[in-house]
Amino acid sequence: MGEIEGTYRILQTPGTRLGTQIPAGVSTLEPGQSLSAGTGQTSARMQEKHLHVRVKLLDNTVEIFDIEPKCDGQTLLTHVWRRLNLIECDYFGLEFQNSQSCWIWLEPMKPIIRQVRRPKNAMLRLAVKFFPPDPGQLQEEYTRYLFALQLRRDLLEERLTCTDTTAALLTSHLLQSEIGDYDEALDREHLKVNEYLPSQERSLEKILEFHRKHTGQTPAESDFQVLEIARKLEMYGIRFHTASDREGAKINLAVSHMGVLVFQSTTKINTFNWSRVRKLSFKRKRFLVKLHPEVHGPYQDTLEFLLGSRDECKNFWKICVEYHTFFRLFDQPKPKAKAVFFSRGSSFRYSGRTQKQLADYVKDGGMKRIPYERRHSKTRLSIRALTADLPRQSISFTEGVRTSASPSAINASFYSVPTSPLAPPGPPDFKDSSGSLTEPQAPDVKRPAAERSSGAAAEGPDSRWAQPPGAPALQPCQGLIMESPQPSPSTQKSPLSLSPAFQVTLGPAEQGSSPLLSPVLSNAGGARMDDEEEPKHKCTAADEAYFIAKEILATERTYLKDLEVITVWFRSAVVKEDAMPADLMTLLFSNIDPIYEFHRGFLHEVEQRLALWEGSSNAHATGGHQRIGDVLLRNMQQLKEFTSYFQRHDEVLTELEKATKRSKKLEMVYKEFELQKVCYLPLNTFLLKPIQRLVHYRLLLSRLCGHYVPGHRDHADCRDALKAITEVTSTLQHSLVRLENLQKLTELQRDLVGIENLITPGREFIREGCLHKLTRKGLQQRMFFLFSDMLLYTSKGVSGTSHFRIRGLLPLRGMLVEESESEWSVPHCFTIYAAQKTMVVAASTRLEKEKWMHDLNTAIEAAKSGADASLALPGSMVCTPPHRSSDEVSLEQESEEDARSTHSSLEGQGQHRANTTVHVCWYRNTSVSRADHIAAVENQLSGYLLRKFKNSTGWQKLWVVFTNFCLFFYKTHQDDYPLASLPLLGYSVSVPRAADGIHKEHVFKLQFKSHIYFFRAESKYTFGRWMEVIERASSSPGRPGPPEEEA
Repeated sequence: MGEIEGTYRILQTPGTRLGTQIPAGVSTLEPGQSLSAGTGQTSARMQEKHLHVRVKLLDNTVEIFDIEPKCDGQTLLTHVWRRLNLIECDYFGLEFQNSQSCWIWLEPMKPIIRQVRRPKNAMLRLAVKFFPPDPGQLQEEYTRYLFALQLRRDLLEERLTCTDTTAALLTSHLLQSEIGDYDEALDREHLKVNEYLPSQERSLEKILEFHRKHTGQTPAESDFQVLEIARKLEMYGIRFHTASDREGAKINLAVSHMGVLVFQSTTKINTFNWSRVRKLSFKRKRFLVKLHPEVHGPYQDTLEFLLGSRDECKNFWKICVEYHTFFRLFDQPKPKAKAVFFSRGSSFRYSGRTQKQLADYVKDGGMKRIPYERRHSKTRLSIRALTADLPRQSISFTEGVRTSASPSAINASFYSVPTSPLAPPGPPDFKDSSGSLTEPQAPDVKRPAAERSSGAAAEGPDSRWAQPPGAPALQPCQGLIMESPQPSPSTQKSPLSLSPAFQVTLGPAEQGSSPLLSPVLSNAGGARMDDEEEPKHKCTAADEAYFIAKEILATERTYLKDLEVITVWFRSAVVKEDAMPADLMTLLFSNIDPIYEFHRGFLHEVEQRLALWEGSSNAHATGGHQRIGDVLLRNMQQLKEFTSYFQRHDEVLTELEKATKRSKKLEMVYKEFELQKVCYLPLNTFLLKPIQRLVHYRLLLSRLCGHYVPGHRDHADCRDALKAITEVTSTLQHSLVRLENLQKLTELQRDLVGIENLITPGREFIREGCLHKLTRKGLQQRMFFLFSDMLLYTSKGVSGTSHFRIRGLLPLRGMLVEESESEWSVPHCFTIYAAQKTMVVAASTRLEKEKWMHDLNTAIEAAKSGADASLALPGSMVCTPPHRSSDEVSLEQESEEDARSTHSSLEGQGQHRANTTVHVCWYRNTSVSRADHIAAVENQLSGYLLRKFKNSTGWQKLWVVFTNFCLFFYKTHQDDYPLASLPLLGYSVSVPRAADGIHKEHVFKLQFKSHIYFFRAESKYTFGRWMEVIERASSSPGRPGPPEEEA
C-alpha cells in the first residue's frame, strides 16, 4: 500500500471489511504544498530546539557548539573540554559580556538561557579562571600553552601591566613560540600583521633584541618562560572590580590564590589572606569582609566596600567563593540543601574540582593524553630540533645584570623581570604527535612534531641535553641572563658591571618540585614519591668532614644571596628612584661591596673543592682532594683584612636610619623595598649578616677540629683557620652585640606607633612577647616590650595594618613584680607595681610566666644600680593623651569607631610580612628574649630537604633555609626569594612515632598543635644537624618550651 501524497495514511481499524475503500485522511497541508515541504518545516522547528553557541578560544578561533536551550552551563563546558581534549580543565572557564559590557563567568549549575542574553547572538570566550602562584603546578604542556595564550591576551588588553622591558621580553618568548628562531625580516613582517602589545612599534627593537637570544628554544620552553616571568608581576591574574572604601576613596578589588586584594590605581595597598578571613558576604552594593578577631574583645573586625551595583557586588562575591574553594579546600563543599518554604541568602557554591583534586586526578592518570597542535604556529627549524630527542619542559635561568657601584650606569628597572629557576613538577608528559617535517615552501618551515608537543621517547627527567654551538659551558641550572639585577655568585669573580649580556645554556632538568603556599595544596605540582631515593654522594656516610664541608657550602650560598639583597636589589631600588644621598651611598656600598666580592671568590673555591671531593674516583681512593682546611685557612686569614669594614657596620645602620627620617623619598623606597619578596627579612637584618657569618665560620671550624684526630693531614690547617677566625670574632664581639641591639631597636621603631626616639644611648632590648592584661572587660591580649629602662605595652592595630599602638609606658625605676595567682584566680598571672600604675597580667604557661618575672626582676635590679639617667620618653609619646586618669581601665575605653577613624581599613602601606618575631609572638601567644636572638644567630642552617605534610603521600624536594626562628622554602638554592615560610616559634621537633606511618630514615617531625610536618635529610649527619639547630633555637636559655597540644 502506497502513501497518498498530501494526506496522512489511516490504518485499518478492527471491524472494517476487507476490500472496502480506505478513507482518505484530512490533509493539514496548505493547497499546493507537498509532504516533503512540510517535513522541511518540521525539521526547522526541531532545529529551533537546539542552540548554536559560539565560543572564541584562546587562539582566537571560533568554535560552534550545538546544545539544548534548557541545558545548564556545565553541559557547554563539557562540550568545550572534550573538543579541546583538555585535561586540567578546572583552571579555565567561559565568560560572556552582560548588558553593562562587563565580563561574567558562566555558572555551571545554572541554565544558559538564564545567564546569557540572546545566546544565539552572544560570543562566549574561553579564558583562564584560576591563576596558580607557580606554573610548575600546571602538569600538562598543553595547559601551559593555553596559559601563555591567555597572558598574550592580557598583554594586548592592558590587563597585565608591566614595564616596557618586561612586556618586550614576554612578547619575544611568545614570538619564539609562534614563529620559531629569530629572523629579522620575518619577525618584522610577523609583527606588522600580528599585534602583541598596544604600542608595539615603540618596543619593536627591544622585542627583536630579546628574540635574538632565544635561538634553539622550543615552544614548550617559551611558554614556560612566559609563565615564569608573568607570575612575578603584580598584575598577574588580576581582574579589577571598581569599588570605594568607607571614606569614599576610589579603589579596585581583586581576588587571587592568596586572598582578597585591594589596589589604588594599579598599586596593591592591602591583602586579606584567606587565613585571616572568617566570612565573606554582600548586602546590596556592600561587600563585607569579616576577619578573625585578633583580640578577645566583644566585637569583630568587619571591613566594608561599596561596589557599583548589587549585580557587580554579587558577581565579585561569587568569584571570591570560587577562588577560596579551589585553592584552599581539599574537596568541593556539598551543595546547600534547599529550604522547604523560604531561603535566606545565596545558595551559590563552587561546583568543580579543587586544585588538590585536580592535581591528584592528573597524577593518577585519570585521562588519556592526546597530542595537540599549536594553531597558527609557523615555526622554523632549529638546531635543537635536529639534535634533541625530547623537548625540555622548562629552561632555568638565574643569571642577571651585574650592577656596578656607579648609580648612573643602571638602566634596568628593578621591577623588570625578577627571575628564578623553575623546574617541571615531574617527568615530562610524553605524547605522540602526528605532525612531521614538510618541505619548505617559504623561508620558514613547520617545527617538527617533537617541538610542537611532547615527544614519544622513553627518557626521564634526568636526561642531559646537548648545548647548542657557541653556548658557553656554565654551571648546571644556569641559563638566560636577563635585564634584572641578579648576579650569579659562582660563575664569575669579576667586579660588578652593568652591561646586560644574554646567554642560553641548556642544563639538566631540575628535579625539585614546587612547594605550595598553602598546606592544603601539598600535592599539587607533583611531589617526590616515597620510592624515590636521594642521590648518594660518592663518599662514605661515616665521613663527617665531608658533610661539614657541604654545610659550609650550603650556608655560604644562602649568605651570598643575603648579601645580594643589599648590594644588588636595594642598590637598584635606590638608584632607580635617586633616593639616597651620595655620601650615604658611598658609606653603605664601599663597606659591603668588598665583603661581597670576597665571599663570591670564597664560594667559588669551596664549590670547586667539593666537586673534586665528590667526583674523582682516584681522589676517593687516595684522599688527595678530601680536605677543606687549606681553602678555609687561606680565606680566614684574608678576612682579617676586612675587620675595619665590619666595625663600620653599626655606623652604616645608624646613618641609614637617620637618612630615612630626614628623607621621605628614601623612607618610601625603604618601606616599598621591604615589601618585595626578595627582602624576606627586615632590611636592616641583612646588614648584620657579615659579622654573624664570622660566628658561623668559628662554629663550623670547631666542628671540623673536633672531628679530625691530631695526626690528620687536614687538622693543622683547620686548627690554624679556627685560630685566625677566633681572633677576628673576638675583636668584633662588642660590635656584634651593639649591632644586634641597634637592629632590634630600629625594627621595633618601625613597628610601634605612638613613640618616638626609641633608639637612645644605653637602652637595650631584653624581651618581647604576648601577655594578657586584666581590665574591666576581662583579659585583653597585649604585646609587651621590655627594655633596660622601661616596659612598654601595646595593642595590635586595626586589621589590615602591621603596627602595634602604644597603650602605656612603665619606668623600671621603683617597679615591683609579685606573683598574684591566688589573689586573682587567674592562671599564670602576676602583678606589676609601677610608680603611678598597677596592672595584673597573665602568661600563657607557667614557664612563660617564670621567664617574664625573671627578666623583669633582673632588669629592675640593673636599673637601680645603673646610671642616673631619667626617661625622656613620656614627652615623646605621640598617641597617649597627656592628662589621663591613672586608672588603667580608662586607657582601654577605645571604641571600635575611634579605632577605625584613627586607622583607615585600607591602611596597607605599612603592611609587613607575618613571619617577624613580633607578629609570630602575637599570634602564637609566646615571647622571645635577647638570649633567644643570640642563640638563633648561632643556629642557622641551609640545605636540601624532602618535605611531607601529615596527610600527603609524596615528598617534595626543597631548598630550606633556617634563620630568625623561621624555615624558608625555595625550589633551588639559586632562587632569589622564598616561595613559602614556616615560623617555628612554638613548634616542637622530634622523631616520628610508629603511629605517624613514616618508614624512611633520617626523618624529623615538626609539630604545633594539629599542624604537623615531616622533613627527610640526606644523611645521618645532616639529620642530626637539623634537629640540633631547631631544638637549640627553640629551647635556648630564654625560650619557653613548646605549648602542650590541645585536645
